[in-house]
Amino acid sequence: MKQLITNVQQGQDLTAEEMTLAATQLFDERTPLEDIEAFLIALSQKGETATELAALAQVMQGQALSLNETTQNYLDNCGTGGDGIGSFNISTTAAFVLAAGDVYVAKHGNRKISSLAGSADTLEELGIHADFTTAELKELLENERLAFIFAPKVHPKLKRIGQVRQKIGKPTIFNLVGPLANPVVLTTQFTGINRPDFVTDYAQVMHLLGRERGVVVCGAGGLDEASLAGENRLAILEHGQVREVTITPEALGLEEQPLSAIKGGNGKENAQIVCDVLQNKQGAYLDTVLLNAGIAFFAYGSVSTIEEGIHKARKIIASGAAFEKLQAVVAYSKEHVKEPA
Repeated sequence: MKQLITNVQQGQDLTAEEMTLAATQLFDERTPLEDIEAFLIALSQKGETATELAALAQVMQGQALSLNETTQNYLDNCGTGGDGIGSFNISTTAAFVLAAGDVYVAKHGNRKISSLAGSADTLEELGIHADFTTAELKELLENERLAFIFAPKVHPKLKRIGQVRQKIGKPTIFNLVGPLANPVVLTTQFTGINRPDFVTDYAQVMHLLGRERGVVVCGAGGLDEASLAGENRLAILEHGQVREVTITPEALGLEEQPLSAIKGGNGKENAQIVCDVLQNKQGAYLDTVLLNAGIAFFAYGSVSTIEEGIHKARKIIASGAAFEKLQAVVAYSKEHVKEPA
């Protein structure tokens, strides 16, 4: 491990084989925490490559607990996080809209690492716990078309690394790899990253991992979601090819808004925003969800354009179906509460 750390500190990109070796050692209980910290910091300072990211994702998937899910077209709309902007939980909110629109959403998520409230923190405030078994997650996927997969539950070896990440306090390769390490076999993916220079590389990683379709966005202002604040950079994976496009809210019929208009708070505050949006409260929060859900519907193939996706999302929220989906998942959660050990 120490030689690999030295190589990375000297600015060397790792081969797939080297990164597979390093990733295996990251999850080894015998690897000192200070070595994990040094490796993650060195990678971040050097800049992670698509090859390194794909190798880490494959090792993580290989060590994850399986849901034994039925064959289906599953989508994850989890972003990488780490943008430091402090927005509300956009992709979590959009997930209810997508599931209400007949998309099978297997959403990877975590607690706060570098934000005020991660998806798990907000979901718990809504009444959705993070302690489902893999069998229950499978049942949710099949019955509600929506499962929030809490990363530490399906990646038990992440615990030590989580301690290191919190100590570092800044985004690492684990922010980038989170959406790619979903234990569910995904055919489609929509994710956001806060690195405009990496959107095409990230889409290429999706291709390496077997995604049939995918969209990667870097939002205006560095948001790891599509943003109302200006021009958004997208990389679209279709038929094994990646193309880049840019979109603006105005071109899609939405009003431009500053990033300050979508600020979030703690889990309780974000949970209230989720409820407001799903109950069709007008404003920047709602429009941001419409934009991101619209792109996800496009990625999934439910619609042929992003504009159609936004229209579909608007109808679903206005009908009450998205809020009903939230209520259904909350009800399931309350029926499957674990007794304290």
